[in-house]
Amino acid sequence: MGMAMPACYTDRLSVRPGERFVLHASSEIDQCRLEIARVGAEREVVLRMDLKVGNHPTPPEADRNGCGWPAAAEIEAGADWRSGYYDIVLTDAAGEAARHFVCVKAPAAAPGSRAVMVLTTNTLHAYNYWGGRSAYCDVGALISRRLRLPEAMAGAIGVLSAQRPFPPMLLAPPADMPRLVNLRKRGFEEPSWAGADPAWSRAHGQSPYDGSAGYLHKWEHLFAAWAEDEGIGLDYLTDYDLDADPHALDPYGVVVLVGHSEYWSGPQRRAIDAFVEAGGRLAVFSGNTAFWKVRWEDEGRTLVCHKWKGFEADPAADADPASGTHLWSHPAFGWPEAATTGLSFIFAGYHRLGLCAARGVGGYTVYRDKHWALEGCDLYYGDVFGDEVPLLGYENDGCLFGFDADGLPAPIARLGVPESLQIIALAPASFAEAPSPYRPLIPPEQLGVVAEIAYGSASPQAQARVLRGHAAMASFVKGEGEVFNAGTTEWAHGLAARDPFVTRITRNVMDRFLAAAAAR
Repeated sequence: MGMAMPACYTDRLSVRPGERFVLHASSEIDQCRLEIARVGAEREVVLRMDLKVGNHPTPPEADRNGCGWPAAAEIEAGADWRSGYYDIVLTDAAGEAARHFVCVKAPAAAPGSRAVMVLTTNTLHAYNYWGGRSAYCDVGALISRRLRLPEAMAGAIGVLSAQRPFPPMLLAPPADMPRLVNLRKRGFEEPSWAGADPAWSRAHGQSPYDGSAGYLHKWEHLFAAWAEDEGIGLDYLTDYDLDADPHALDPYGVVVLVGHSEYWSGPQRRAIDAFVEAGGRLAVFSGNTAFWKVRWEDEGRTLVCHKWKGFEADPAADADPASGTHLWSHPAFGWPEAATTGLSFIFAGYHRLGLCAARGVGGYTVYRDKHWALEGCDLYYGDVFGDEVPLLGYENDGCLFGFDADGLPAPIARLGVPESLQIIALAPASFAEAPSPYRPLIPPEQLGVVAEIAYGSASPQAQARVLRGHAAMASFVKGEGEVFNAGTTEWAHGLAARDPFVTRITRNVMDRFLAAAAAR
């Protein structure tokens, strides 16, 4: 039997220049080499050093309670380390490498940009299955085939430790990792599939959850690289920074969310709502945004995320339902996510994945072609853009709507969707796969719960209504501020593909929002 790969984690995920963080590690070969590099459009190495690392066992229930490994090194972020994502690579003498990261924030007294990208680290923690289990599944049992998917999903945990490594394929996959999108339409009577290259997934031992979170070679990395190439300055924070510091956004005029910002805590939402109400601009280039409510405990060491079991498995919810963890749209919270973002995954869902819109066009159809976000885009009513990327896929957010006297889509103000929402473009999406002769590929959702929340009934008719959704690109004014929501996880792939429409829309959003920030 070969030696186990080294592994590592940090005591925190964000620091300012001059602050220290602790690296905890384990390796069967004690002599290791540490490299830390900022990763944006380029990889900039900022530190190299040799380390001696002990061999420490992974304790039982490390997924819930953490690893408890001793410190291998205490590292000070350099005064010249620019704000960004810093890749931590620990390589043993045999060439096997462990990966982790730290987010370097801007200096407290002098932020470097008017815009800040909030890294979706809550989502990363929820998907983390190091030690076996995540908020979704007993992934270890699923990968080893000890359990089939339904039984493995029953083994999901709702208390997750942040004091453990991340699986390599989740945190640092190869650059050629396929997207979570079917790149072509399903053929006539062709069995459905999920993902661009199932053969690649099998060859690399990829779990079904590895493509859903993480920075490297995924959505946030693509956006950061594009922004740097375009000369758009961004500082960086993590989700937890907004939870721990209600003033974290004070220096900024624009907040950017990219990819899969699925899990939000109450303090995080309060910080973003207050930011926008006071005149800030929120640019959402994400899908499935703010879908699940989570709670941080132990000063950021433990994430509570019971998902569908939020009111039956969480003792805190017994005393105070508002402190529980469940869908943000649940009536117990009185604060549906669309009140913040304008849109909800409940009213949209998947596109080009499994049987969900499996022959969908993969792009948006334009309705409100005179909207400011489409200025100079050469787009007109009925045009489709992004279909060659494809821009729509994986997870998407939307709203209910009708058509006004001018033939334009008008929002139905349900579950927090604002009446003032301007719907720019639309595409069909589905919250789950409809019954069919084909093998289900998307893990089953609680359609009855969602139907009850969305339509006040868990009847078969209401559940069927949940399956008929639409992704939307939209904007609205909130207080003194403004929100733009692209409505899809895949937006950054349009930038990476240099799609001219996606690129121009993104520039329009950023230019408008940065100008507003400069005028504050």
